[in-house]
Amino acid sequence: MYSVPRVFAMKCICFGLILSLLTLTSHASPVGPMDWLPPAADWHGDSERWVRPASDPWATPAEQSGFQTTPDVSATIRFLEKLAGQSPWIRLEVIGHSAEGRPIHAVHVRDPETANQTTSGHQPIVVVQSGIHAGEIDGKDAGLMLLRDIVPGQRPEWLHRVHLVWIPILNPDGHEHRSPWNRVNQRGPAEMGWRTTATNLNLNRDYAKLDAPEMRALIAALRRWDPDLYLDIHVTDGEDYQYDITYGFNREWGDSPAAARWLNRFYKPRVDKALTDAGHEPGPLVFGVDKDDFAKGLAGWMASPRFSNGYGDVTHVPTILVENHSLKPYRRRVLGTLVLLRATLQLMAEKGQQLHQLRQEDAQVCPERQVLSWSPDMDRPEKMDFKGIEFRYVTSPITGWKTVEWMGKPKIYRNLPIYWDRKPKVLVRPPKAYWIPAAFRDVIERLRLHGVLVEPSSEAVMVEGWRLHALNPAFAAQPFEGRQRVEATFETRAGTFALPPGSVRVPVCQPLGRLATALLDPRGPDSFFQWGFFNRQLQRTEYIEPYVLRPLADHLLQQDKAMKAEFDRKVAADPDFARDVQAQMAWVYRHTPWYDKAYGVYPVVFEP
Repeated sequence: MYSVPRVFAMKCICFGLILSLLTLTSHASPVGPMDWLPPAADWHGDSERWVRPASDPWATPAEQSGFQTTPDVSATIRFLEKLAGQSPWIRLEVIGHSAEGRPIHAVHVRDPETANQTTSGHQPIVVVQSGIHAGEIDGKDAGLMLLRDIVPGQRPEWLHRVHLVWIPILNPDGHEHRSPWNRVNQRGPAEMGWRTTATNLNLNRDYAKLDAPEMRALIAALRRWDPDLYLDIHVTDGEDYQYDITYGFNREWGDSPAAARWLNRFYKPRVDKALTDAGHEPGPLVFGVDKDDFAKGLAGWMASPRFSNGYGDVTHVPTILVENHSLKPYRRRVLGTLVLLRATLQLMAEKGQQLHQLRQEDAQVCPERQVLSWSPDMDRPEKMDFKGIEFRYVTSPITGWKTVEWMGKPKIYRNLPIYWDRKPKVLVRPPKAYWIPAAFRDVIERLRLHGVLVEPSSEAVMVEGWRLHALNPAFAAQPFEGRQRVEATFETRAGTFALPPGSVRVPVCQPLGRLATALLDPRGPDSFFQWGFFNRQLQRTEYIEPYVLRPLADHLLQQDKAMKAEFDRKVAADPDFARDVQAQMAWVYRHTPWYDKAYGVYPVVFEP
């Protein structure tokens, strides 16, 4: 089965190349995606006691197939409707529709008596989401198993004290783009969905910009539900290791420190113990510094707001990013997810009110400084004994490629360093408020969709503050997630700015003030500016002809001695400028009153 070199570790391998290899000759026998994967160890765990035989009337579709397949959207919803028809604890809700018009369902699981009562205590709300990347669908089949166990009436006591909201398939269009060829690096199910939506957007890059209808529906629902804990369930790409269930969250130096400390103190020990006791291998959400050599250490990630866990951090919704290991069999991954969900709900029933209070504390802090981007701290690594897999380097006799071959044998990498994103890369001092001119309605509307408080002005206003001017904007060579991203350096220009009626003020001292800064400060990687919402500010719309500029330049440089001195200094100091007549003419034009004053101006006003 493994007679050809395994090239799983090469993330850039082309899907079309694999298909061509499979069809090189009409005499070649067909092979499936599993032929390319490293070996998987045999596994048995206590979590298997939750599996029901295919003959059981409440066996899920995945159980009926022996975890070889996963149901399509229609079969999934039929099973959920069957469950809801048997239990008043289960209620289905449509929260929105996909780009192709498919409904996006959420399932509420709650004690109907407590749902209709006004109590003095807060009932913790847990939102679990699966299928944001529709090929990574472990959470859907684990959730079906979890829900069917409460239907016969043997409900655990802790379920009376928590409100579960579960989104089984966030990306239904991608889910129905089913094929055995969608994820070559994933071991099961036999057919799986596609990573992106029908409009080719990756929803787990869309939390900040809100381009996709699926993400707009999700954010509106999250604002309405106001969860105390949010789980986003994925399956990894990348290296081989012993862990089957890995997960992580932004750490305590991020935007929600109190909640992060709670997750580290209570959530991680409880879930790790539950998984270990059930025969699974829980691990941290880290990535190899060098994907071909674990010995070089691990990278600990602090997600930005385009991702679920980064968005949760900046909006004070504690968020767990679950990444099951793609090389483990589907059965094992689903059962591990089920254990994680049960342990999560048990903990939230016991201590969820405490986490709710810590969320409020985080949200009430008005930051004097905010980190918009992090870089690895190479000087202060954490250390761990990492449960890896032996590997060797293999050179293909056909292509000459040298790649990693995972051997399937456990190996402990002792005292392996983890270099966390801990050093501020972009650190800013937020203003008192941001003012957005009325013309930028798209930006204002997306702030409202996020739930950010905006204060519209019905009259024209004069705002004293500053604006940032983009210098040397650099556009990405290719579009990313449907947008042309841009970065720039900025200079600050203070003044009093006239804004028309309909402009809005966005105060920073509000529960979503950190999100407002992440979106409106153009130096942040997930700002509206860097996502290309203001690219039209970076184009010139008026010009000057050389036959006009030449006499004008002569006049200006003769009359303005300071300008002439500055021009001469630049010519003397910059040989390229001295040789480039076009650059010299552009310099002079920028110093004339006819130059486009809006060019390069970031229009948002910062109120001190």
